[in-house]
This record gives sequence, structure tokens and C-alpha cells, in this order.
Amino acid sequence: MVDVVMATKPNSPLVPVLGLSFYAVASGFLMSLVPLSLVANQLTPALAPWLASVFYLGLLVGAFFIQRIVAITGHRFAFIGFLLLLIATVAAQMMLPFASLWLFARLIAGIAVAGIFVVVESWLLMTNTAKERAKRLGLYMTSLYGGSAVGQLAIKPLGVDGVLPFMFVIVLLSLAVLVPLLIKRGQPDRQQTQKLHWHELKNLSRPALVGCLVSGLVLGPMYGLLPVYITQSEYAPKTGLLMAAVILGGMLVQPLVSYLSPRISKSLLMAMFCLAGVFSLMGVICAVTLELLVTSYLSLGAATFALYPIAITLACEKLVVSKIVSATELMLLTYSIGSVFGPLLAAYLISSENGLPLYLAACLMTTSIYMLINANRRLPREETPVTEL
Repeated sequence: MVDVVMATKPNSPLVPVLGLSFYAVASGFLMSLVPLSLVANQLTPALAPWLASVFYLGLLVGAFFIQRIVAITGHRFAFIGFLLLLIATVAAQMMLPFASLWLFARLIAGIAVAGIFVVVESWLLMTNTAKERAKRLGLYMTSLYGGSAVGQLAIKPLGVDGVLPFMFVIVLLSLAVLVPLLIKRGQPDRQQTQKLHWHELKNLSRPALVGCLVSGLVLGPMYGLLPVYITQSEYAPKTGLLMAAVILGGMLVQPLVSYLSPRISKSLLMAMFCLAGVFSLMGVICAVTLELLVTSYLSLGAATFALYPIAITLACEKLVVSKIVSATELMLLTYSIGSVFGPLLAAYLISSENGLPLYLAACLMTTSIYMLINANRRLPREETPVTEL
């Protein structure tokens, strides 16, 4: 195969962002397709929280060894491999609609997605300046959430019955594979990757770890249970629109996150977004019109999807480039722990009509208080310059 010659440079963001855009559309659609297609495939709706949790368990498992795979294969081949693995899981769900197989497929899908996230995030973050890292991560999040929002809008025209929705996902993921296959330049040097040692973990920011953990506790139930929550309300025909509003909010807030992240305390920034999320959830519960509900979901997406990029830039801002892959792996591990338990906790606690919004509000309010306390105590430490460990 002949290399595609484009305006790439060492550690260029072109390949990961372009490939991620195709993946994001597929993932956004698949996020709602999995819980909403249970009945059509003669599976119990009670399987939904377990499918969400087992997927994030796969993220958790994958976070333990992704760094070693990237170190051996390089970012480009690792990206291709994890995308192909994800395609295989979608094909398995399409052909064999059995509960046990779907649970296993979602577990493997979680491992594949862990690889995709670590590869893309570390690829983009392996640069020496905090400003450039924030800019690249904003580009990454915009592509991820923008594609996911577009994917949500495909629910209504494609539906959730039969093989067509799954084929749509497979085609998009195949297009994502073509990007690193055709564009062979621009990946970071393999020699740059080094593992974080245990004694270095104490130097990582605790607010960063908490931010990633809470992001998982919140986003896990939102991905796995929010479509079901909406379909059980009077706005069931608008499920695709409302889920798209959530993801679109996450996309639109990224430029603001990129601008504010290098300029103010990241703990304070996370506290502000958590508080905004609480007010958004009040709007979700109290909304009396579709317009107000869409606005509330849009704000909720902006607030919740801002936490992870802020937390991960906080974790990486004091690290040298060679440690970035290992740090993103650890952050994904923390996020995955929250994502595994989040859907199960939410499913256990949502016995009331608005149980899911109340669970999310409790997580965000608690985190906001913690971050406000921490911002007051640790602001000088967060503003120290980048140093080597």
C-alpha cells in the first residue's frame, strides 16, 4: 500500500482526530442502540444496566495493559487493532442476539474502546506545553462529542430493529480503520513511551483522580440508562433528539474548556461545571416544555462532559512527554472504576420516578463541594510550572 502524503508532521493530530470522528458517530449511535434494541432482539430490558457496567468493566480491564501494547506496536497499529476488535464485537451482537454473548461482546468492546481512548488521548497529549495540550484535547473532545451527537440523530431514520443499525455502525468503524491505514505518518515515536512507577503516583493530582472517577460515576449511567429513562417518559418519541442534545452540549463546551483550563484553577473549574450540572438536572426534572427540556439536556451534557478533559489535563500538566501514555492509562482506569459501579448504583437507587436525575445531582453536588474546598487549599500547587518526575 502506498503512503498517503498529506500535511502531517511528527505527532500530528490529523490521524487520531479524523479516525476518531468516524468512530464517534458509530459510538454515539451504538450507545443508544444497545439498550434500545433489547426488546427487538427478545432480550429483557433489565439487561441494560448490566450491559453498561460490563462495558466499563472492559474499560477497566483494558486500562491495565494498553500501555504495553502501544509501546510494542506504536500508536498507529494499536489504533487499527483496537478498531478491528470493536468491529468484531458489533458483528457478534448483530448475528447472535443472546444475553450471555451480548454481555461478553460488550466486555470485549470495553477493552477495545479503552485502547482507542488511550491511543488517541496520548497521541494528542504527547506535546511539551500545557497550552498545546489543552488545545489538542479540546479538538479531541469536540470531534468525539460532535460525532456522537450526529450518531444519536440516526436513531429515528435507522430504527433499532434488524441488522441495518448494526451494519451502519460497522461501516463507520471500517472508515475509521481506513484513516490510519492510508495515512502512515504523524504518530509519536515509540521510544517516547515510559511507564509511571508506583512511587511517582503520589505526585499525580488528587482532584484529577477524583474528577476522572466522578466522570465515570456520572457518564456511565448517562450512556447506559439515560436513553431508557427518556423512553419511559412522555418524551419517548424525542429520545434521539434529547440524547443528541446531551452530546451536542458536550461538544459545544470544549472550546470554553480549552480556553479556561490553562487560565484558572482546574479544581475550581470542575466545581463550577459540577454545580452547573446540578442546576441542569433541576431543569430536567421540572421542565414543562420540550424547548426547556432540550436546553436542560444541552446544559447537562456541557457540564458533565467537561469534567474528564479538565481532569486529564490536570493529571498530565506536570509530566514529561514520555509519561503521558501511562498517565492517560491510569486516568482511564480511574474513570472505568466509576463507570463500572455507576450504572449499578444508579439502577439500585432509581426506584422513584426521577431517581436517575437525583442520583446524578447527588454525585455532582458532592464533587462540587470537594473541588471548592480543594481549590481553596491547593491553588498554588496547581500553578507550578511543568517539571520532570
